[in-house]
Amino acid sequence: MAQRQQLRFEWEKNPNKPKAIIRIVDWARFYSYEYVGNCGRLVITPLTDRCYITLTQALNLNMGGAPAGPAGTGKTETTKDLGRAIGLPVMVFNCSDQMNYESMAQIFMGLSQSGAWGCFDEFNRISIEVLSVVSTQVKQVLDALKERKTKFIFMEKDEIVLADSVGFFITMNPGYAGRTELPENLKALFRSCAMVVPDIVLICENMLMSEGFSEAKELSKKFVTLYNLSKALLSKQMHYDWGLRAIKSVLVVAGQFKRAEPNVKEQALLMRALRDFNIPKIVQQDLSIFFGLLGDLFPNIEIPRKRDMDFEAIIEKMCVEQKLYPDPDFILKVVQLRELLEIRHCVFVMGPPGAGKSSVWKTLAEAQNKVGQKTTIADINPKVVSTKDLYGYIIMATKEWKDGLLSKTMRSLGEIADTNPKWIVLDGDLDANWIESMNSVMDDNKILTLASNERIPLKPHMRQLFEIRDLNFATPATVSRAGILYISDDKGSQWRSY
Repeated sequence: MAQRQQLRFEWEKNPNKPKAIIRIVDWARFYSYEYVGNCGRLVITPLTDRCYITLTQALNLNMGGAPAGPAGTGKTETTKDLGRAIGLPVMVFNCSDQMNYESMAQIFMGLSQSGAWGCFDEFNRISIEVLSVVSTQVKQVLDALKERKTKFIFMEKDEIVLADSVGFFITMNPGYAGRTELPENLKALFRSCAMVVPDIVLICENMLMSEGFSEAKELSKKFVTLYNLSKALLSKQMHYDWGLRAIKSVLVVAGQFKRAEPNVKEQALLMRALRDFNIPKIVQQDLSIFFGLLGDLFPNIEIPRKRDMDFEAIIEKMCVEQKLYPDPDFILKVVQLRELLEIRHCVFVMGPPGAGKSSVWKTLAEAQNKVGQKTTIADINPKVVSTKDLYGYIIMATKEWKDGLLSKTMRSLGEIADTNPKWIVLDGDLDANWIESMNSVMDDNKILTLASNERIPLKPHMRQLFEIRDLNFATPATVSRAGILYISDDKGSQWRSY
């Protein structure tokens, strides 16, 4: 029975047309041969197995799937990984209150005809009036699947083809700001799956093993213990995130260190990754506690920070050229921002007014220009326009799409042919109204989905920087998606630099 609960692949030995079949419990489907590429796959844990069973049984019952739980538990990624395993394309849509019933109808028609899966992130951000119509649209497609139709009339308008592999999945963070309660008739169409606590030790151990660590079992326990103790003992700052996304980014760095210096002890390499990539976000008052925890878990290990002295000399030179004092703390923050931008495509540069947030990213851009990486910067204040003017909106009278400030900027930067760094700097306070529509850009999807159903990708050489004062009005879903550089003024290096 335990074997039947896992996703397994079989080869049907039909001499005329052999096929690959995927089975889990009593659900079976032919492999669909969608190109997946050489991308990473999820670590299979008991929670992923349970989620796979729930989602596939929902498809068996001609229903949709609805993984629900807090931010960073792997709801969207598990749905995408199941689609990859079956060889089906999974289209992720970041839902917002800009979506109307007509744009949703276009999505459902496209998915039904192509047989792709649709994963609707933050589904409960759509307004209640639209959701009531969406329930009718989804029910029509699911009813046609139940009746095994190959064609059906959608919303009494067009007759469309129906591919039997189509599936609808919604992910939700219950109880966050700007969310609506789903209507009962819509809830009835989706089978819910609770994803609350991911198996972090297991994930950590497998990722360390895949990065080349031979002491993965012991090191994964130390890693998770440090994060659990940090969560319990450090002060409760809004920007602290000790979840799965933060763990994954540090593991990637540890793997880079391991490959660069294979002869150094593994404990020292992991300790360096944990120290150097957590210090940028930790406030001054918590640093002594964090160093104490590191010392207890990795006793008698001293390993210096990996430094690029040539680049630090260029930063110092740029400070002098910009008539800034080259304070060691300031240079360290510029270097930390550079290191964060190498592993995260979205970074929050945080700190009180006058802490030097703008100077840090401007100095880094100038230093990169000096070494031949010409950095293009688009600086936007998202608070000067309304949310609809920022992302774009449909003029209801003419059904015409009006481009937004951010969508136009992101598209035009993506169209520049070279692969030099491109930064979109959003300089303004965060609130749940505008930042939540950015979630699909900030996570691993790296795609801005608009109400017009246009999908603008964030290219590998593009980065987003958010220059902000605090995260008081951001939800945990936003906080967990970005790297954090906290610039404190507690040491007083700012006023001493004048």
